[in-house]
Amino acid sequence: MFNPSRDQARQFLIDAWRKRRSSLPATTLEVLAADLVDLHPEYHELLEATDALTREWTPEQGESNPFLHLSLHLAIEEQLSIDQPPGIRKAFEQLSARSDRHNALHGILECLGETIWRAQRDGTGPDGAAYLDCIQRRQ
Repeated sequence: MFNPSRDQARQFLIDAWRKRRSSLPATTLEVLAADLVDLHPEYHELLEATDALTREWTPEQGESNPFLHLSLHLAIEEQLSIDQPPGIRKAFEQLSARSDRHNALHGILECLGETIWRAQRDGTGPDGAAYLDCIQRRQ
């Protein structure tokens, strides 16, 4: 199973964005990652900064972590591609019908973040049913 370190995950996103900016060949996953970065112009400079691998973003500083945000986006794209948890694709389509695709993804992203936080807090695995319920309540 692929389990990258924090620095490896960050480097992947940095490299995907660098390849996009430089018009270099990229893997399918790198293209998807660069597409997601493209949707977030507020992160472009951050990904190009020399301290991108080491900088910390904390809620106490009033900042959200761009790498976490983009990684959650990637996770959601994977979930949608395989419809896991079952029903997420349909729920996403319903959200997208009411808004644009990016806003719908952000709605799901908030639910995923909450689901992961609860699992970490409780020392359990993520609750797929609660996650899907959270998404469906956004409709």
